[in-house]
Amino acid sequence: MNDWNSKSFDPKTRERIAIAVAQVNGCDYCLSAHTYIGTNLAKITPEDAALNRQGASTDRKASAAVRFAASVAERRGKVSDDDIEAVKAAGCSEAQIVEIVSLVAENVLSNFLGNVAETDIDFPVLQASKAA
Repeated sequence: MNDWNSKSFDPKTRERIAIAVAQVNGCDYCLSAHTYIGTNLAKITPEDAALNRQGASTDRKASAAVRFAASVAERRGKVSDDDIEAVKAAGCSEAQIVEIVSLVAENVLSNFLGNVAETDIDFPVLQASKAA
């Protein structure tokens, strides 16, 4: 599933995006949960999870997807042509760009629900307000 020509991203990249979006939205529950899931199940490194919070990754291609996802979340979808060209240059297809936007939207909903509900964190706690 690491093939960038496939229709969907691998679990590592999906978790990387979830971490980046949770950081943008200040959702401590989702940040904690996706960091735990990402490092323990998807097997991203703790270093990579910390970079994901900054909109980057240790993997060059994943970094472009994570950076784009963070931009979509931060700018509420109003990304620049340069943002789109950068993610395309890393190997993302137009369908994958749509998938990234979909993943951002999915995670924004989860982040907002977590923030509104003030969900108790049942994972090792991370706080979006504290630097990675």
